[in-house]
Parts: sequence; C-alpha cells; structure tokens
Amino acid sequence: MRWIPHHAIDRSVCQGACHGTSCSDKTTDGFGPLFSVSIGIGSEAPPSWLRRPSEPEIAIVAMERGRLWMENCGSRLFLSLPDDVLALISDHLHPADLCALSLCCRGLRPAIAASEKVWLAQCRRLSPPPHALPLWREGVRSYRALCRFLAAVAPLLGVWVHQNPELGNVVCVLWGFLSVVGVRVIPQELGPLGLDEGPLLWAPVFEILADDDGSPSCFFLHGRGENGEESLFPGSIGSIDSSCNILLLEVEARRKETGFHQSWIFSSIADSKDPTFVRRLRRCDTNTVSAPAAALLPPPLIPFARLPFSDRRGLLDRVAGRVALDVPPDLTAAPLFDRCDNAEQLAHRRSVIVKMHKQLNGGRIDWKDYQLEERSAQHKSAANGDELHHHYKRNALFSVAAYFRDGFKQFIARSNPRDLTSHKKHPPLHQFLMPGDSLGLSLRAAHMRLTTYRAWPDMHDNWFALYKLRMPIPTAGHELAGLWGGTFGWPPARPSQDKPGKALFFLRLTYEEEEGRPLLVATKLLEGTHYVLHPNGSAMFVAKVDEASSDAFPWDNDGEMEVKQSYTGEGIAGGYGFRYPGCKPGALFVLQNGLLAFVWKESKSVLMLQRIDLPELLKKGERVATLPPVANFCYLTKSYSNVFVGVHNSSSSNGSCIHHAI
Repeated sequence: MRWIPHHAIDRSVCQGACHGTSCSDKTTDGFGPLFSVSIGIGSEAPPSWLRRPSEPEIAIVAMERGRLWMENCGSRLFLSLPDDVLALISDHLHPADLCALSLCCRGLRPAIAASEKVWLAQCRRLSPPPHALPLWREGVRSYRALCRFLAAVAPLLGVWVHQNPELGNVVCVLWGFLSVVGVRVIPQELGPLGLDEGPLLWAPVFEILADDDGSPSCFFLHGRGENGEESLFPGSIGSIDSSCNILLLEVEARRKETGFHQSWIFSSIADSKDPTFVRRLRRCDTNTVSAPAAALLPPPLIPFARLPFSDRRGLLDRVAGRVALDVPPDLTAAPLFDRCDNAEQLAHRRSVIVKMHKQLNGGRIDWKDYQLEERSAQHKSAANGDELHHHYKRNALFSVAAYFRDGFKQFIARSNPRDLTSHKKHPPLHQFLMPGDSLGLSLRAAHMRLTTYRAWPDMHDNWFALYKLRMPIPTAGHELAGLWGGTFGWPPARPSQDKPGKALFFLRLTYEEEEGRPLLVATKLLEGTHYVLHPNGSAMFVAKVDEASSDAFPWDNDGEMEVKQSYTGEGIAGGYGFRYPGCKPGALFVLQNGLLAFVWKESKSVLMLQRIDLPELLKKGERVATLPPVANFCYLTKSYSNVFVGVHNSSSSNGSCIHHAI
C-alpha cells in the first residue's frame, strides 16, 4: 500500500510510482480526497519521500480545504442569493437566529441588516395586520426597526384579567396603529344586533407606541382627569419579559446619566489630603471596588414593589396627577385601532402624541418637587391639629406617668415580632426617592411563579397588576378549547328592541385532567348582570368528555340544530355563600352549527355559547368613558356591581331570573 499526498506530487509522478495502476484523480478545485492510495502487485518498496503523512500535516491540509470551501461555498454563495430567496430562508428563522446568523462573518452582517425583504418576512411572522405593514413602515426607519418593536411587544398580546370587580375585569391587548392597545371589555347586556354584529362596549386602558428607531418607549396610561375629561398620562416601559404573565403599573425612580467612569472616581478621590493616598490607590474593576471609590458610588435603587401599599398608591396617584396631558378633542375622539379606512387619521394621532411624549421627557418629574408637595401637605395637616398634639406630647414628657407609659410602650414594641418584620419588609419612602433624580409612571411585564386553581391564577389583593390568561388553541382532541361568549335562554335568538337584553357571559374553555379523567372546564371571565351572581374565575360548568350523556336535548329545535355530541357534567349553583358556590348535574351538548349548550338537568336552564374572536369584536365595538387613571388600570376595591360605567340597561331582573333558575 502506497500513501501519496496530493500536495507533494502531481498526477505524472503518481502514475509512474504506481507502474501504470489507477490512482485517485486529484481534483483541481481543492475538494478531492486528502490522500490517495495506490496498490501495485510486485512493486518495489516505496521511496523515502513516499511516506504516511503525520497528523499535523493532515490538520493543515484540512484547514486549507475548509478555507477554500468557505471562499467558494460559504458567505459568498449566501450573499449571492437574491433577496427573495433570503426572505424565504428568513421565514423559517426567529429574529434571534437571524441576528446570530449576521454575526457569522463581516459580509453577512451589513447584508442582513440592510435587506428590507428579510426583515419584512420577520415582521409577518409576528402576525400583525398584513395590510398595515406598509403603512407602519412609513413611521419607522426600516423594517428592521419595525421588527424590533413587534418582537418586543408581541408577548403582551392576549387577554389579561384581575379578580376585582367580581363581575369581570377583562383587558384585551391587541394591535393598534404602530402600537399595541389595551382595552377593557365592559360588563354589559347583549344588544339587539347580537354578539356578531352588535357593538361591544369597551374602554381604553393603556397603549404602547413605537419610536422612530422601533423601541417601545412611548407608554400612555388612559384615564379620566380631575375635571372628568379623557386624558393621557405618559410614562416609560420598564421591561417586557418574553414569557410574561403579570403586568405591573409602578412608579420608577430614575437617576440622571452622569458618565460614571473609573477615571472620574480617581480624579474625585485624588482631592483627598491624605499624603499616602497615591501609594494606596489601586485601579478598580467591575468586580472589585476600592473603599474610597465605593463611597462615591450612588446608592442602589429600591424596587417599587417593596414599598407598603399606602406609599405605592400615594405615589401612583400623585405622579399621575402631575403628568396628565391636555389632549385636543380631535385626538381624544380619534380611533385607536387600525382599519383600512382610517390610516391617515391614526398616523396623525400617533405623530402628535409621540412628539408630546418626547417634549415632556416621557412624563418624568423632579422628585424634589414631589417632596415639596409632601411638606406642604404635612404643614396643612399640622395647622389642623398636629401642632396641638406635639405640644401636648412635649409637656407630658415631664410627668412621671408619661415616663412609665412611654417606657411600657417601647417594651411592648420591642417584644412584638410583627413590628420588627414589617419594618424590615417595607423600606421607608425616602429611601426609595433619594437615589433617583426623577419620578415617572412605568409599565413592567414580568414572569412570576403563580399558583392556579382550574386555570385561574391566585392574585394579590394589593398589587396594581393584571394577570395573563393563556388562551388554548383548538387542536385534535381539544376542539372546544378557547374563548366563548353567550347568554342564558332558549332559543338563541337575538333580542329585539321591545324585549330587554340578556346578560353577556365570557367563558374560557380548557381541557384538564383530574384523578385520571379528562375534563372540560368553563371558567367565567365576564358577567353582564347588574349585580354579580358568582365569583370571578369560578367554573360555570365542568363536562366529563370521556362520558357521553344519555339525556336528550330538552328543547325542540325543529331539526335546525342537530346534536353532534353530548357529555355529562355539573353546572354552577347556589352553595355556601357567595365565595363557595355549589353544583348541580347537567349535560353539555355540541350542536352542528358550532354552538354549545349546557343544560341544567333539574331546572332546564340553558347557557348558549358561541366561539368569539375578541379583537375583531372590539374593533367593531363602542368606546365608553374611563375611570381615573390608576383605578382604570387596576380596580382593587372589592365590588359586586358594574363600577366601570353606568348600567346601560337594567339587568337586575334578568340576574334574579338566572339565580332562581340554576
């Protein structure tokens, strides 16, 4: 066996050495085999130069082959592809993968960054309105900037809820015009046009708009001003987690950019009068900071969530009152959603409010002004009686009885562990304000570990937060999953002008497993009665999808609605008070026309449901007035009635009928 390295001999030498036997041809493009093996019968011993190559030689030849491949079939081949082909390839990549691809070599980075078709394909992956992308492109620098905004705010899309009020607090976040808009569905009755064509009542909660470079920096909180007018309250976006499940309204204390560098630390410390300072000075890095340098570092910022509830509520109310914008009436009445016929009006509204946001520095105020307001408020309270109280306390210190009384109070306070833990748990307000230079509203989308019961999260009573509900996608075997809406009563006809409307219910249907049995759980999200009947987040019915019902549909449908499937189940009923409802047997019927009907077996009450597309219903809906800004975002007060707007149609009689029926 003879080993002949192609980089050392040519074809003629190879043929001579092999005595005419066939040898592997050496390719001229550098992609042939590394070494050829020629076998001759009866040949002489190979010469010394015809030897087995060493491992370093093999590695050198392999690296050369790799370099030739990269030059001929690497980035050059990729860059030579048309933009349409690159767009098709990027269709199968996530934005993060596309950014990683651009870092492979110097030639790919500018090519991918400048390709409009590549980033247009990425924008389509994020499912915005297809007709709106060319219009949105005019408001930003490039499709890459547009993709940056869409990818940042896409985790916010969907349905967000809160426990209070018990009638339902459903906020849907959907696409606006180069923005995302959060709107609240108002508890209401079904109008005379029905659910598909009737106007669904809603009120705006917040919106996030894109800047020129595609950053989601323009945040506006909607709400009612002091004089009852609709106002905007500017703020900033704290952070948006890609898997966020909680949306928090906070006050952010931000310090100014000071250009804090190591050279500044040294020049500031050098003013010390210590003659041995130069000999003891050492350079500080990111992990180790010298003692003199650490003394000049600004104090750390305290998270807003660590403050007690009273301070958080007071900060939100005061900051929102200071940053309120006087919006012109034409912008107040302007639509928020993108339709095919209102692009110019939406573009004008966006340009005006983004400009206002920049002029007001994102709605940030000097915290010293806030401190002056606090002092003036304290002076007013002192004038109303606090001075007399302090005077009495000062005179009482000279008495023996006051001495023992105060000492006994201090002893009790020290022995009370609750006071100690509460002091450590909640820092004082001035520690939150001192490290920063300015205050402003902030929206933060975070991911937290939450406990749930039947797909309903356990919520904090004193957090200004909204909680995300993941809407399941219908799949094989889970065809009924998703968001459904409907009313009580049969037949499912539309209410007429002379008949009162029916309370509208929104239910979230999810498949769960309990004790090894598959269940279909219908969780209540919204109830359109005048006074709530059942807790928010309770199961309106639970169907056993592995057990068919033997009951026949109790109502005559004249053959128009054929029953495809039926399951046994249990429907909600009166129980041990409001918080602990009971259940009664019933059956769930899947009708041929896509409707669902749950029938209580004893009372024959029927809850009719149909699948709904909530964003499309909201775009055709009707806007109503809002609450004050903080309460409009999250209404924390316990309430069992409709607090968002006045009741449009009296539904108390309808609610009592439902209560007696089930």
